[in-house]
Amino acid sequence: MLAPAGERLLAQARRLLAMNDEVWSSMRTPSFEGEVRLGVPYDLVGSFVPGVLRRFAQAQPRVRVSLVCEDSKIVREALGSGGVDLALTTETECGRHGETLRTDRLVWVGAPGGDAHLKDPLPVSLGAPSCVFRPVVIEALGRAKRDWRAVCEVSRMEPVHAVLEAGLVVAPLLRTSVPERFEIIAGAAARDARLPPLPEFRINLYAPPGLSPAARDLADHVRAGISGRPRAGLRGSSHNN
Repeated sequence: MLAPAGERLLAQARRLLAMNDEVWSSMRTPSFEGEVRLGVPYDLVGSFVPGVLRRFAQAQPRVRVSLVCEDSKIVREALGSGGVDLALTTETECGRHGETLRTDRLVWVGAPGGDAHLKDPLPVSLGAPSCVFRPVVIEALGRAKRDWRAVCEVSRMEPVHAVLEAGLVVAPLLRTSVPERFEIIAGAAARDARLPPLPEFRINLYAPPGLSPAARDLADHVRAGISGRPRAGLRGSSHNN
């Protein structure tokens, strides 16, 4: 344990290192202008995207980012038609011009202390017909011979969170997107409720050829924010430079 003087010195050293990183970042990252349209599925908006957009806005204050929120299938279609420049998706596989930034398991979620998972038929929030989780969940429940009924069939997170908070349903969510106020139903509780295990999904980034410099830089920020890999402009930098 550090003495009070040592703690103060450590805090000052950390601030100096952060300032050093910020200076090197500003020196190595060129300034861009324009607009970038980023397509994002609803399930990723609240987890990874805020931090990515905040850091990008600090690095590129003259670039406007337009956020297009839809299900992954619709986001991919918008990328193909030119409606967005970059696309984040949650999918079981990864398509052309895509790269998998991380994998994340789909889990059953409910209200803390709730009993929705014990009801028969099982009340489920399934997502809209275009939701990539929906067919996977229906197939898993069918294999487990678990009777169910759809209570909420939208993909936007606000109504899904509302019925979860009310204790009315269970919902399949990516583990990293589960808010702290909800509970992941696992282990004995899942077995008692006959909740089948759900598969892993890929979080993919689609950055097709021919992107503007601003879009390429945003893609780098997305990679760093989700995969943890350093941005291209900062690779090789160190505190000793």
